Amino acid sequence: MSPVFPMLTVLTMFYYICLRRRARTATRGEMMNSHRTIESNSRTSPLNAEVVQYAKDVVDFSSHYGSENSMSYTMWNLAGVPNVFPSSGDFTQTAVFRTYGTWWDQCPSASLPFKRTPPNFQSQDYVELTFEQQVYPTAVYVLETYHPGAVIRILACSANPYSPNPPAEVRWEILWSERPTKVNASQARQFKPCIKQINFPTNLIRLEVNSSLLDYYTELDAVVLHGVKDKPVLSLKTSLIDMNDIEDDAYEEKDGCGMDNLNKKFSSAVLREGPNNGYFDKLPYELIQLILNHLTLPDLCRLAQTCKLLSQHCCDPLQYIHLNLQPYWAKLNDTSLEFLQARCTLVQWLNLSWTGNRGFISVTGFSRFLKVCGSELVRLELSCSHFLNETCLEVISEMCPNLQALNLSSCDKLPPQAFNHIAKLCSLKRLVLYRTKVEQTALLSILNFCSELQHLSLGSCVMIEDYDVIASMIGAKCKKLRTLDLWRSNRSVCDTDIEELACNCTRLQQLDILGTRMIDNRAVLELNASFPKVFIKKSFTQ
Repeated sequence: MSPVFPMLTVLTMFYYICLRRRARTATRGEMMNSHRTIESNSRTSPLNAEVVQYAKDVVDFSSHYGSENSMSYTMWNLAGVPNVFPSSGDFTQTAVFRTYGTWWDQCPSASLPFKRTPPNFQSQDYVELTFEQQVYPTAVYVLETYHPGAVIRILACSANPYSPNPPAEVRWEILWSERPTKVNASQARQFKPCIKQINFPTNLIRLEVNSSLLDYYTELDAVVLHGVKDKPVLSLKTSLIDMNDIEDDAYEEKDGCGMDNLNKKFSSAVLREGPNNGYFDKLPYELIQLILNHLTLPDLCRLAQTCKLLSQHCCDPLQYIHLNLQPYWAKLNDTSLEFLQARCTLVQWLNLSWTGNRGFISVTGFSRFLKVCGSELVRLELSCSHFLNETCLEVISEMCPNLQALNLSSCDKLPPQAFNHIAKLCSLKRLVLYRTKVEQTALLSILNFCSELQHLSLGSCVMIEDYDVIASMIGAKCKKLRTLDLWRSNRSVCDTDIEELACNCTRLQQLDILGTRMIDNRAVLELNASFPKVFIKKSFTQ
């Protein structure tokens, strides 16, 4: 064989390899150029032009500073174009939540916090806004006119509130979130957080706020949603992993350990046999239980999959004495409650605030859960739980004989006749009826039979007509009352009512009468002098 032939063979193979590499490089380059072309066209094509729209309606919120019969300082001011922006200052045409600062967590009427609340859940209030068109969000602007910095989370929903047909599945996706931070400036600003892309169009946006670090009320003027009608192509410059996804909420979703998967995780009865449990077998049962008390609910869910011993501990009803499900409002449903109820037979504190809306929890699912888990309940939080109806309150009155605290704040869809069932809960010490449709007859019945009441909130209960009668009944029956909230109540509240309350309820410490215009500052000063132990909150700066 000629010595030239091997050399030609080697050169041919080398040439072939170079051609292959060049071909692959060209293909990769063509693909990159194609992606860039698509991305560029999506920005410039009139068929997928960016849609900019202001909120059309305010469909739900947890609280507001204003009155139910007015537009001043109410959440309804967020609908439509800006009223005052870019002006800075205190304007009645803006949306203002009820609280700010830390006073509300320290006052005599404050409730004790729930254990096992995830550290990344710090939302105190929320508002939900609808927009005319469903779009894939590219930006959300919040126009803040006074003391900005309260917004800590923005979410989008897959459901279209204007669609006549209910969706088969409702999803909530976090567009942006951040821990509460103090903004030193009080001037107006256009808040433009960097949101992440989602894979469904939306016209329902939710803002969650935390006002604990504010020196005064935050005021919001409008919300602007930017988006495109067609699903955008992911930019090559955009990281495939959003840093916000590394947070606990997103991790739960990706790892399949969110509340919507509790049924799968906790119901895994068969675990693989391991060699042994190491030193855990030598620890006292009570000590392991004490250690697990520091875990959040999703962490308990994950830990239950490690071994049979820890699965037994994680499913022990003693781990669910205090159960806070509010942080998981976006995923909690009937299936979650069904698989939790076997472990919640000893639950004493239960927080279902914000949960169950848009069909996530049914009346049947809630009733079934309480019939199994309600006998030991002492505290039940149901703020903004719009699935509640009269049947639910009847079940609560029958299944929770030991209930001492009931929060129905902003359950404004409950019919007036439903509140008659609360009178059966004779052990009640705390009752929150803020922004409900409770009527005078039902309230008089409650006051007559629930004589152990120590904390009563009747803020913004506009269906109550005569507070003279209410004040007389409270003074006659509720001698142990310590705090009374009459925020934005009917104008019929006068100084003689307050004097009667202070005289008869000798343990009274806090009285909120902001918005009761028949009581002037002179009367408040006289009442303060006569009853120095009672803190009377008449001004919003107190």
